[in-house]
Amino acid sequence: MAKDRLSMRKFKEVLRLKYDHHLTNRKIAVSCALSHVTVGKYLQLAKRAGISWPFDENIDEKQLEQLLYSNVSRQLSDKPGMPSMEYLFTELKKKHVTLQLLWYEYKQGNPDGYQYSYFCQLYQSWRKQLDVSLRQEHLAGEKMFIDYAGQTVPIYNPISGLVEIEAQLFIATLGASNYTFAEASSSQSLPDWIKSHIRAMEFFGGVTQILVPDNLKSGITHPCRYEPDVNLTYLDLARHYGTTVIPARPGKPRDKAKVESAVLIAERWILAALRNHRFFQLSELNQAIRQKLVEFNERLLQKMKVSRRHLFETVDKPALQPLPVYRYEYAQWKQATVNIDYHIEIEKHFYSVPYQLRGQKLDIRITATTVEAFHKNQRVASHQKNHRLYAHTTEAQHMPKAHQKYLEWSPSRIINWAAQTGPNTQQLVKEIMQRRTHPEQGFRSCLGVMRLAKRYTPQRLENACKRAVAIRSYSYKSVESILKKGLDHQPMKSDSRDTTAIHPNIRGAQYYQKEDISC
Repeated sequence: MAKDRLSMRKFKEVLRLKYDHHLTNRKIAVSCALSHVTVGKYLQLAKRAGISWPFDENIDEKQLEQLLYSNVSRQLSDKPGMPSMEYLFTELKKKHVTLQLLWYEYKQGNPDGYQYSYFCQLYQSWRKQLDVSLRQEHLAGEKMFIDYAGQTVPIYNPISGLVEIEAQLFIATLGASNYTFAEASSSQSLPDWIKSHIRAMEFFGGVTQILVPDNLKSGITHPCRYEPDVNLTYLDLARHYGTTVIPARPGKPRDKAKVESAVLIAERWILAALRNHRFFQLSELNQAIRQKLVEFNERLLQKMKVSRRHLFETVDKPALQPLPVYRYEYAQWKQATVNIDYHIEIEKHFYSVPYQLRGQKLDIRITATTVEAFHKNQRVASHQKNHRLYAHTTEAQHMPKAHQKYLEWSPSRIINWAAQTGPNTQQLVKEIMQRRTHPEQGFRSCLGVMRLAKRYTPQRLENACKRAVAIRSYSYKSVESILKKGLDHQPMKSDSRDTTAIHPNIRGAQYYQKEDISC
């Protein structure tokens, strides 16, 4: 029986006609536009609940509904061989299990038991008494809901006694069992967000098919109801664990009712329970949270009369995907454009990629130990991370076999271009390239020097290069500093030092005197 407002009105009318007017079931059915079978079910339901006519008119429809269905579970349990509603609810969360299958199993041992329609009706009546978060249909091992609690926990400085950070409470809840993980982190930043996910999956001992986060900036770059953009690092995490990210739709509370319910209960049973404690370290707070979390997951659900842990062990855990062999290593993603020297700049260090990608935008994956470059989702370069500022890491296979033959830019072309500004500018770019293991590693600095002419003037650039050559400071930063401070306007002191530097790695002017066929 559908328990909407219209049905409840008809239920009252059935009782009135039966007890006030003593009509038969068929006549009542014609009057109320119901089948005589439904009328019989209405009367049977009223009899079981001890309801007769007239009854207290102050009872509203919601109270009447509770009177009719509050004893459904007990009544069914009294029927020989009838499984409990809790058992049916739990079994339906398992893959491919249907109410029809459960009824068939019941009838196999109880041929005189309830028919399928009434079996379904009684189960649906009981199910509607559950909280909205429990009523949502979530298959075992299917979804993990993720969010942060709105309430924070202060961490105090042990010396000053002042609040150092406001710790954030990360919550992850499994859809079928409501089994919950919680931990405190120093922020809601991307690194903390990712690390909390890793620890949550390790806490559960497996991976769900789907991750359902709220539209937090850490995980979702551009919230959208239909096509939200998932952060590349978050997407990388999902690929590593073999799962999928489907964010909750903005403005759709039912999408995240499960985790919001868990957040509310966790705030009451974990944070509220710790309200009188002062914490001086994040680890100290997390230790206290872990203790409260055990109690939280062991508490019996009021409607189900079983604990979250029990449901997890019997429903969710067997259906989880296994954890990968290796733990996910946090990686940051960014985009970088390949310079004409076929290097990309990552954290002020230059890494080579195949020279054919010059001018292309690449996706860069950065971990604590490696830098990887991807072009159209294909990895094209991988380097050990190098922390030397403004140095180059170059793979030989990334270089062209004949640089002047295959690249538009060459040492000779850059030197000829610099000569148009003046001989001192030309000398400076020569010196920059001579001091690199490979001349092309100096292209970026040379181009930077040449572009200073647009910001200042070619004449000022030439004067600045003259000063830089005189003091043997062959770099872009040196020339830029001279121009910024206006030192190019000041006369230079005479210096009798020989400006010819002698170094075993310097090629000499004759190296660049070969004719460049590409110019």
